[in-house]
Amino acid sequence: MKKFYGQSLYVQSAGVKNDMEIDGFSIAVCREIGVELARHRSRSFEEMQQWGDDLSGFDLIVALSPASQRQALELTRYYHLEVEYWPILDPTGLGEGREAKLASYRLARDQIRDRMIARFGPPTAETAGA
Repeated sequence: MKKFYGQSLYVQSAGVKNDMEIDGFSIAVCREIGVELARHRSRSFEEMQQWGDDLSGFDLIVALSPASQRQALELTRYYHLEVEYWPILDPTGLGEGREAKLASYRLARDQIRDRMIARFGPPTAETAGA
């Protein structure tokens, strides 16, 4: 999101679990488009709240898995948040060999990119060349 829209949107990444390392294939395919994930860390909704993030201040949760959608919908019982589910390919078990795995991860990356553009419009002029 930050690569495409800069500071025009406040974005916080969260997941169902926070104890997972960022997958090396994800890091590799995102690096190809100029997105650095190597230092990215997964957070849970619970951890965000413990760190003081006010979830009621967010307008939208985009869930990329059925599990995250369920958890996000549970949060809407307490906060007025819009929840969108984007069914994205889970590439983790796909492909034999490095190149086939990278192709699956690229497909998932591109699905996310296409959904962002469909939802939020084309990248801003300031970030398009970044």
